[in-house]
This record gives sequence, C-alpha cells and structure tokens, in this order.
Amino acid sequence: MSHTHSCRHCAAPLQYTVIDLGHQPPSNAYLRPEQLGLPEITYPLQVFVCTSCWLVQLPAHAAAEDLFTPDYAYFSSTSSGWCAHAERFVDAAVARLGLGPESLVVELASNDGYLLQFVQKRGIPCLGIEPTHATAQAARARGITTIERFFGEALAAELDPADLVVANNVLAHVPDINDFVAGIARLLKPTGRASIECPHLLRLLAGNQFDTIYHEHYSYLSLRVVARIAAAAGLTVVDVEELPTHGGSLRFWLAHQGAAEPTPAVAAVLSAETAAGLESLKAFTGFQQRAEAAKYGLMEFLMQAKRQGRRVLGYGAAAKGNTLLNYAGIRADLLPAVADRAASKQGKLLPGSHIPVISPEELTAGAVDALLVLPWNLIDELRLQLPNIDLVTVIPQLRHWRGR
Repeated sequence: MSHTHSCRHCAAPLQYTVIDLGHQPPSNAYLRPEQLGLPEITYPLQVFVCTSCWLVQLPAHAAAEDLFTPDYAYFSSTSSGWCAHAERFVDAAVARLGLGPESLVVELASNDGYLLQFVQKRGIPCLGIEPTHATAQAARARGITTIERFFGEALAAELDPADLVVANNVLAHVPDINDFVAGIARLLKPTGRASIECPHLLRLLAGNQFDTIYHEHYSYLSLRVVARIAAAAGLTVVDVEELPTHGGSLRFWLAHQGAAEPTPAVAAVLSAETAAGLESLKAFTGFQQRAEAAKYGLMEFLMQAKRQGRRVLGYGAAAKGNTLLNYAGIRADLLPAVADRAASKQGKLLPGSHIPVISPEELTAGAVDALLVLPWNLIDELRLQLPNIDLVTVIPQLRHWRGR
C-alpha cells in the first residue's frame, strides 16, 4: 500500500522523489553504551519535491519533540568559526537597523546563547527561545533570558514586539513552516526586520550535499520558495545575502509587506535559481546517482585502507556524517572511532553505525594514517588544527587534503 504524503506548505500531494537514502535513525540520536541492547528506531529518509509550490521536503516521520530532546547534543558554541560568524552578524545588524538600549532582539532556536551573548554585550535587550533544555540552561548560565518552548504564532502572541527576529538554521527544522513564519510576522514591529539563515537548495544540489539531509531537516529551501511562504504570512523578502556557512547558505531579510523595496540582490539570486531550473524536475535528475557515486568512493577507500593495514578514524561526529555513514553502511570494522570536541558526544556511539565517539586527545595518542572528516564544511579550520595528517572528505566526491 502506498502512503501519500502532502506538502507542508500548500497541502498538495507529494508524488516526486528527489532522493532516497534508505531507512535511518535520527542523526542526533547518539546512543549510550547501555542502549546497544535495545532496538533502534529508523525512519525513511526519502525527500520529495512538491510540484505545486516547489518546496523540497521530508515528510515529518518523527515528531519534533522526539528529535529535539532535552539532552539534544548540538551546542553551537563548540565551533569557534560559528561564534565568529554570529559576532560579525550582530555587528552588521546593529549598524544596519540602528539597534540600541530601547530595542528588542529575539532569537528563535537560540541554542546556548552563541549569538545573543554579543547582543547582550552591547547593552541591547534580548530574548532567546530554545526548546532543548540542556542548551537553554547553558544560555541562562550566560545571563540570557531564555524561554524553553517551540516557537509558533501562539507563543508570538504572548511576547513583546521585536525590532529584530533572528532565526539561524531553524526554518528548515520546523514541521509547521506556515505557523512558524506567521509567528515571525506576529512578533515583528511594523518597522521590524527578521533575519533567517538556512542552507541553500541550489548549493545542496550543485555540491552533491546529500549528507545534509536528515530527519531534523524537514525542508530544503530556495529563495523563491521562502518568498512564497513569507508572502502567505504578509511578509516580503527585502534583501538576501549569500554565505559560505554550511556548504552555502542564504540569509533572508524579511519585512512586513510594503515596508521596504527589495534590493537588487534578491533579483540576482532568483535569476540564478531560475537558471538552475529549481522550479522544474530537471534540477533533480542525476542527484541519486551522484550520491551513490560518493557512497561507493567512501566504501572503496575504507576497504582498501583496511586491506593495506592503514588506520583510518573519523573526525567530527556531525549529523551529516551520520547520514553518510548510514547510507554507505559503514560500521566500526571499517571506521573504529570518530573523534569530536563536544564532551556531550564523547563516550557515546553514533546512531545506526554504533561507531564510538572519542575525544581528540585519544585520537592523537594512537597512530592514525588518515582522518575521514565528516563535517567537510570545517575542512579549512581542521587543516590548520591537524597539520601533517592525511585528511579525507567525501562530498562532493572523495578528496585527499595533505596537511598544510
């Protein structure tokens, strides 16, 4: 019996598969050793495109509450590069919008306060909204007022209106995208602005970034689709910036309709999306085959290393790494351990593959012939941190990086 899913924005039936990465456990469901004897839940990781509104999406197989649990292991501050990115954004936004002690900045999915700490330092009132308990606690420890709830129109109605609403890497993670954007419209002052960052579908396809597909990422967004969803909530995209983060992201600036004219950058990105055929099925042909080629490249590399007696370990227990390893069926016999700086992941096992997570210190204690870098977007940072080691990335295809 075939089950028909419907589009989370326009409710049309979803009939066209963009890519199928098999059944996988949630990518942030790290296991404690004592959980290994229990069954592990997996869900289909099959992405569809709606041919009515062109939203690329994963049906919500798992509820947000099951994915973003109280002990959710992702702390934004773990990456020094990401904190620097946040600080640059705050400096630019304060200048752009003339924010001061009378203003209010609200961040949705504020995590551990990685961004609002820079707003607070400037004496600008701010509020974080973060549903996961461990990260919300970390933000409160920094003195940042944080509401521990999922955001939507109902919560927005309870809050004071904001001059700036920030939503970084969360729009793709919300099951009810219409309610979330309507909440932003409700929260914004008449002259307010919202800044939303998310990975760009155009870059995902061009860079073969299939590993950034996981159950927490319900939507894969383009400017044109975001503009369509925003318009339904009475908002308009007035500017867009292309960012290098997460393999290629967009930062959308939203305002109430009629509050400002769009900049030329909006038209430029829209025309690039049109040229790539993002609102036609041709943009997605061959994506499955490119993913398979990368998967086979990884399998061959690890099997050859095994035969040659070379010791290959992983670096960075990132969610995208779990998608890749589970899609390729890699287990601890081929990749004995993955090192990660986050103490919250050390001593646990990766979901699905059950590969143990160790500290970077344990990594340097033993001889390593090569490191498989799973968060390939941090390769430049890691080449400086780990000189003289053969680093390997798999996306868009297998590549060796000699130490600098």
